Amino acid sequence: MSDWIGHECGIAAVRLLKPLGYYAEKYGTPMYAVNKLSLLMEKQHNRGQDGAGAAVIKLDMPAGEPYIFRTRSADKNPIMQVRNRMVRSFAEAREKHPEKYKDAEWVKRNVLFAGELLLGHLRYGTHGASGETFCHPFLRQSNWMTRNLAIAGNFNLTNNNELFDMLVELGQHPRNKADTVMVLEKIGHFLDEANDFLFRKYRKEGLTRAEITQRIIKELDVYRVLRKATRSFDGGYVMAGMIGHGDLFALRDPAGIRPGFYYQDDEIVVMASERPQIQTALNVPIESVKEIKPGHALVVKRNGEVLHEQVNEPVKPTQCSFERIYFSRGTDRDIYQERKNLGRSLVRSVLTAVDYDLENTVFTFIPNTAETAFFGMVEGVREQADKRRKAKLLAEKNLTTARIEKLLSVSQPRVEKIMTKDAKLRTFITADADREDLVAQVYDITYGVIKPTDTLVVLDDSIVRGTTLRSSILRILDRLGMKKIIIVSSAPQIRYPDCYGIDMSKMKDFIAFEAAVELVRDSGRESLLQEIYEACLEDEKKPRAEAKNQVTRLFDLFTPQDVSDKIVQILTPKDMKAEVQIIYQGIGGLRKACPNHTGDWYFTGNYPTPGGHRVANRSFINFMEKNNARAY
Repeated sequence: MSDWIGHECGIAAVRLLKPLGYYAEKYGTPMYAVNKLSLLMEKQHNRGQDGAGAAVIKLDMPAGEPYIFRTRSADKNPIMQVRNRMVRSFAEAREKHPEKYKDAEWVKRNVLFAGELLLGHLRYGTHGASGETFCHPFLRQSNWMTRNLAIAGNFNLTNNNELFDMLVELGQHPRNKADTVMVLEKIGHFLDEANDFLFRKYRKEGLTRAEITQRIIKELDVYRVLRKATRSFDGGYVMAGMIGHGDLFALRDPAGIRPGFYYQDDEIVVMASERPQIQTALNVPIESVKEIKPGHALVVKRNGEVLHEQVNEPVKPTQCSFERIYFSRGTDRDIYQERKNLGRSLVRSVLTAVDYDLENTVFTFIPNTAETAFFGMVEGVREQADKRRKAKLLAEKNLTTARIEKLLSVSQPRVEKIMTKDAKLRTFITADADREDLVAQVYDITYGVIKPTDTLVVLDDSIVRGTTLRSSILRILDRLGMKKIIIVSSAPQIRYPDCYGIDMSKMKDFIAFEAAVELVRDSGRESLLQEIYEACLEDEKKPRAEAKNQVTRLFDLFTPQDVSDKIVQILTPKDMKAEVQIIYQGIGGLRKACPNHTGDWYFTGNYPTPGGHRVANRSFINFMEKNNARAY
């Protein structure tokens, strides 16, 4: 994705099912759990580099000794910072007490992060403040083990104001309206309620307070707590939590918008945002890694029992397709093939655009994350070229050696690495007002492989704002002196905001939206913008459940090609010598390539929750009112 956007977060959880000494003896280190958590986090570093954090719970610690530990960092290389802090506690104990360090029970009692439950988080701050205090896991602390709560998640909720009002009605005084606070306090409230219910029940039966605590540890219904806490949530989420006495849970939203996977055997249970990271960390086959079902929660009880049961009624699955296009790592077996299919589905449109002239066409990609889709596109081009070559060979009656050699020589696509991002220069550039010339030099290009008669086909993951294309990429490529540049997007036109985890909330920033607005104005139908604006305002007066996306009316007037042509006009610098064309993935191509991930609201406006429709309408209202605020 040549346009940078903040997105997603990553979570990882580890639950040891045997005593710490078991792992120290079998794997030669009491740091087994810390190593696995660290590896899961590092392998998901693509999901968050703004900050990181980890929390650990120790089981069966004597009263008066701490059993919950946390560390967080928003410094450079936060994942490494968090790991170093955890490892340091082991290293210092080993250095000071080498003999005692061989005793796993002593290690557990004396080393901070030597516990059985571990929860890690990688943060992408989509909005709001930044810094260590805003990194997960968040803690809700209490002197009662069964009321202590640690939460980390990959989520965005669209109805924070509504949830805030609910908490106020319950008598709480939330410190702000951030969705993390809403989640922590909602789950915490019903966790308190469950504790109170069991306490009153067994108090009436005459049990002592210490005996009641043991009953609560055994009988606390985590599913009931989660069901009551999340029934009013509107958004996309996978959230994981640990309760002080030793219950662990990971919960997924009813539409399955955000991804979550887990693995269990007789030694360990792990959970992560992506599947191949679990495979790598534990060296297990793909078949043994399971997906947390939409609306379900994975719960590991204090006694080691592993449950996977429904919390909320699942709705039509709408898993985020951007996870497949760009966000998740392409090392997943299915994602790798799907990205290749995304590139392959564009072959016919690309070959038509170059009139099947492979002799004068060069194929390349920007940025590196587009490489897998590029492989698929090139494979498809080769297949089509082979078919045409065979047809020509069969059609010609008097073939000569020279003619055969000529046909064979132009049958394969010319593939070159044309553009490379200079990461060091990108770091060097500051936020100065006079940085435009430097920004234009972030990319290096390969000279000497492009001819004046060539068409350059450039594959990108997606085109969000088009800013980088307009300000630098097209200008830089034009220096090579080709006849034509075709930018190909493996994703469809991004038309609507996201509100479930991706930092795309301002509709005015999307080049497809800008193009549609200009088309409306060009056609003399500017009154439509006012009509949609008024409909959006009217929609906000209705109950949230009745919300409808009013902005789709803007795009209903035009074909995708109309919008693409206008985007070309907007993005092409006036002094460009080469002709420019943009080819977008179609919705049909997306669905064929990623059949099990139908979440395409940023392309189609079909949001899986009412809150999504409301965010789209609010974003349009902000555009009309020239308000640069976020839509949620």
